[in-house]
Amino acid sequence: MNAEFTQIFELTLSEKLQLVEDLWDRIAQVPEQIPVLDWQKEELAKRKATYLQNPDSDSSWEEVKERIRNRQYGAYKSDYSARGRTRCGLGLYLV
Repeated sequence: MNAEFTQIFELTLSEKLQLVEDLWDRIAQVPEQIPVLDWQKEELAKRKATYLQNPDSDSSWEEVKERIRNRQYGAYKSDYSARGRTRCGLGLYLV
């Protein structure tokens, strides 16, 4: 690994999170450079077709969050729901 990058591991957690956020913001500035795989395009087309067949089947963001919060997460549910957060994918939490 490049010696310059090894310094990243010496950052505090807060600094690492800020770095990730800054990197993501920079990436988001050039969405046309983010590759979209064929299987992703197919999934999006499938979801769009499903929606167009029944446009009233959508859910509000509040309804989606509530469904996620009500799912069972094994050990995570008791730990995080008590704090008002729900664990979703990639170690992220919904507040």
